[in-house]
Amino acid sequence: MFRLTWRTLLARKARLVMSTLAIVLGIGFLSGVLTFSSGLSATFNGIIDGSTPAAVVRPAGTASFEAVGAGNTQTLAPEDVARLAALPEVARADGSIDGFGLYVLDPDLKLVGTGGAPTLSFNYTDSPNLSGQQILVLDDGRWPEADDEIALDTGAARNAGYEVGDQVTVIPPGVDGSGPITQQLELVGLAGFNAGAGTAGATLVIFNTSGAQAMFLDGADAFTSVGLTATDGVDQEQLAEAAAQVLPAGYEAVAGDVVAEESKSAVGEFLGFIDIFLGAFAVIAVIVGGFIIANTFSILVAQRTRELALLRGLGASRAQVRRSVLLEAALTAMIGSTAGLLLGLGLARALAALFNGIGLPIDAAVLTLTSATVLTAYVVGLGVTLASAYLPARRAAQVAPVVAMREDTGASEAGLRRRTLVGAVLLVVGAALAAVGLVGAPGNDALYLGAGAVLWVLTVAAISPVLGRPVLLGARRLFGAVFGTTGRLAGDNALRNPRRTGATASALMIGLALVSAVGVLAASVSASTDQLVDEQFEADFLVQSPVFGSFPVAIGDRMSRVEGVEVLSRQQALLATVGDDEDPTYVVAADGSFGDVYDLTMLEGHEQPGPGEVVVSASTAEDRGFTLGATTELGFPGDQQVPVTVAGIFEDSQVAGPFNVGFDVLETAGVRRVDTTLSINTAPGADVVAVKAALDALVADLPIVAVQDKEEFADSITAQINQLLYIVYGLLALSVVIAVIGIVNTLSLSVLERTREIGLLRAVGLSRRRLRLMVTLESVTISMMGAVLGLLLGVLIGVLLQRSLRDDLSELAVPLPSLAVFLLIAVVFGVVAAILPAVRASRMNVLDAIATE
Repeated sequence: MFRLTWRTLLARKARLVMSTLAIVLGIGFLSGVLTFSSGLSATFNGIIDGSTPAAVVRPAGTASFEAVGAGNTQTLAPEDVARLAALPEVARADGSIDGFGLYVLDPDLKLVGTGGAPTLSFNYTDSPNLSGQQILVLDDGRWPEADDEIALDTGAARNAGYEVGDQVTVIPPGVDGSGPITQQLELVGLAGFNAGAGTAGATLVIFNTSGAQAMFLDGADAFTSVGLTATDGVDQEQLAEAAAQVLPAGYEAVAGDVVAEESKSAVGEFLGFIDIFLGAFAVIAVIVGGFIIANTFSILVAQRTRELALLRGLGASRAQVRRSVLLEAALTAMIGSTAGLLLGLGLARALAALFNGIGLPIDAAVLTLTSATVLTAYVVGLGVTLASAYLPARRAAQVAPVVAMREDTGASEAGLRRRTLVGAVLLVVGAALAAVGLVGAPGNDALYLGAGAVLWVLTVAAISPVLGRPVLLGARRLFGAVFGTTGRLAGDNALRNPRRTGATASALMIGLALVSAVGVLAASVSASTDQLVDEQFEADFLVQSPVFGSFPVAIGDRMSRVEGVEVLSRQQALLATVGDDEDPTYVVAADGSFGDVYDLTMLEGHEQPGPGEVVVSASTAEDRGFTLGATTELGFPGDQQVPVTVAGIFEDSQVAGPFNVGFDVLETAGVRRVDTTLSINTAPGADVVAVKAALDALVADLPIVAVQDKEEFADSITAQINQLLYIVYGLLALSVVIAVIGIVNTLSLSVLERTREIGLLRAVGLSRRRLRLMVTLESVTISMMGAVLGLLLGVLIGVLLQRSLRDDLSELAVPLPSLAVFLLIAVVFGVVAAILPAVRASRMNVLDAIATE
């Protein structure tokens, strides 16, 4: 049977290629995602391990915060470093200045590294990492020696167009209101981490020690952290324990492995989101591919019914016939999975190029097929293909030889009725889950909705022959009216085998259901944003960083002096722990002018926090059990605990944070002052357009901030949503491509199945052109069925998701123009999918076709 199966595959090479395409694409995307995720993890792990010393002395509690020493003014004196270096367990102690808030501009005064990756600024030392190698390596030039000299990482310098010897423009973190906001520093060297994995998009700015102190510590002879190297025979724990004995209050010594694990854990949350995000699309691609594989093998088995019956008549058992079909599926899966692995390598590099465009470059050297990826690809490829081919194989084995040798061995309508009845029950179960998610239930509401949506999608795919019949009848009537007999023939062909048509359309239905659901959510987000900005953002202008970073207070100082500006309120957002909770939350500090710009809806207490007071949102008060007058502590790096009293509770608002304090709390905690948002109101009677022009001119050469009115602010948020939306559409497009291949496959096999019928049609006068039109209209009919079912189901799911998220998405919007475009695209895909089958059908020799058995 093995030789027979292998010969059967080789005898139908075109069919083999078409059968493996869905496997190739599905496994290709899966292996590409796994390869990319593995490379991404390897990149960050290499950087972390290559830049971490044996032990680190840092502000206490730093592990709770995303940025080490972010804005903290706490420092170590040179005497502290000397005491550490004198310990017998310490081979060397290297004081470090970890800079925060520095921006690098390219020669055109545009930000260098705007993809969200940080700018890491620090002083150069030749201290070793965990492996005993130097943390930094020089690629060109020399290390900085003067205070106005820097070295940049090689990737950032090349992307910006800088070379050794150039003057680099930077924006320092702390600038007073009178001096220049930008500074010029000489680029004397190009360097990088000694990790062989780049910087993952981060920009490195390396100073000499006094230069870093001048830039970040106002020239004070101090350090923010210390890297420790152990003497021979001393392990990391012993090193950290010895260092802890001589540290000043507010500092801690931590073993290098612990620091590395903390960093990997923090990065792992970000990488985990990417893995889940991309993995979801890989699963979708595999599921859609499974539908295509199942449909393909159903057609193949149906076409070979008489052949398999002859095998039964010659003595083959049911088990042998079943194994033969499954063996064919296994061979197809192995071939497809192997090709998919090769495609996955290319896809991983394409994903790397995409992430490189958004500021997260991945070295191609780490994008390799791991044994885990190869094993997963073959297991999934074989598993999905065998599962998809099992029912066709079982049906082939159950048909009696005498019955199978007859001309008519069509599918039983009873089976379709049973499937429809079971499907109706499952649709009701899905509706119940969705209802539970809408009215609220224990656990995550979205989980109930998601379970209901998945059940709906799979059930609609299973009973699509029944649900899609009105679409098929409508298409037949429409095409019959427009194209006459040719259109009616195309409609009849689509109706002839409803299971096959439904299975083919289901793959497209799944893709378009997801696309339309995402479209409804995106449109609702945009509509809700417009309403939110219009109702809550009362400022005439908002000033923020395009990369969501902080900026020097000097910018606000200068804007406050612009003619026509009446009120300028400052906000600084940062992370802090609350009470005993180790996970940080956002705290927003604001000045006394905040209440002059915004009018929060107060439920209790007053809006403006006084010294030692905090004003919280209603949801925060409910979650944490806060009442008016309650006390808690806000924790900042360096074990700085600041007691605060709840002085007000307000209705949730986007213009304020969950915790809102005055700048006095930051001063008590030793947090460096910067701004993250400026809210500006113009004076009565002022020329708003002129004020806007003056503010824009003030920051024309400062790309770290943008001045926006309400409409521009809403448009910027919508643009960010659309950017993510286009990425989602691009990834979902793969499932649609797989579905189109399924249509091509089905039509090609259908044309082969109807060879004699096509010959008879040609013999009675059907022209080649009308034959091609008939096949094309049949393809369009299948596409329209999948599109209509997918769009209706997707809109329903999108609406339900919006209703479940109505606290955040207050407005429901259904993007009808986009849905119309999706339907049109489905029709175009139907035309494209029909090209090869239509051409093949029109080229058949009439006499040979009529003579075909």
